[in-house]
Amino acid sequence: MDYLAHTYKEICETVVIGTSTEGRPLKLMKISTGGETKPAIWIDGGLHGREWISPATVTYILLQLVEFREKHANLLEKLDWYILPVANPDGYEYSHVHDRLWRKTRSRALHTKKRRPSPSFGLWNTKSRTKDQCVGTDANRNWDFHWKEVGSSSNPCHENFAGDKPFSEPETAAIADFIMKHSRRIKMFLSLHSYSQMWLIPWGYSENEKPKDYYDMYILAEKGVKALKSVKGTDYLLGTAAELMYISSGASDDWAKGVAGIKYAYTIELPDTGAHGFILPASRIESTGQETWEGIKELAQHFADGLS
Repeated sequence: MDYLAHTYKEICETVVIGTSTEGRPLKLMKISTGGETKPAIWIDGGLHGREWISPATVTYILLQLVEFREKHANLLEKLDWYILPVANPDGYEYSHVHDRLWRKTRSRALHTKKRRPSPSFGLWNTKSRTKDQCVGTDANRNWDFHWKEVGSSSNPCHENFAGDKPFSEPETAAIADFIMKHSRRIKMFLSLHSYSQMWLIPWGYSENEKPKDYYDMYILAEKGVKALKSVKGTDYLLGTAAELMYISSGASDDWAKGVAGIKYAYTIELPDTGAHGFILPASRIESTGQETWEGIKELAQHFADGLS
């Protein structure tokens, strides 16, 4: 990213929007040909540490936008892009060095525990706030929209631990702050995950509820799924997370739509469907990047043409 910002400084700007629990920068790339009034697209990856294909794919998209911009100049002339390849840098690093399947952040939750020492001290049944031994919060259950409902956990040792409170994690708080500052211009929110080959539409928090404009979201996403398939023949399912996977409350795409007011908010679950799972071979990076970019490019063109 620093190379791109230095080499293509006329359109690229690196912005540190915050720092992680362990002090790593949250580095976002703003791609713009100038002006502060154009519609914008948000793309993030790596919210879960173990999903390596996600940051790789986001980086591929970033390179396409910058190094091959002459192929789609109108997408830069008409749109600004906010791209965050690694939204959970601590978890991403930990999955490389210690535990390949690490999902969460690396914070330590504050946990309320009862103390029961000798009654002579008068401390029976009193409570104290202590750091829990279990590490990390699920960064995709930590958003302040239907937080800690079905599909998340209050147990700090669980993979879907929602955190002590909404935005307890510096990573999610920083992302939310940035998005809210630019929410009027952000027309599409995309969060890339793996795996399953699904294009997910809110709501994830309920099987029985859909946004009022769900049909609009579905029709646009369907165009992206078709464009994606045209590259390598890869099939993606299209629907809500609650329908296709499981109920997931406190997720980023639900928050982006329900709180930030971004009409077109999606989560894209990248390949594969289970043969390799999270450990997708590096040989799949280029093909996944190619087809995902084709799908996103199809949607972006609609916003460049004036969709709002």
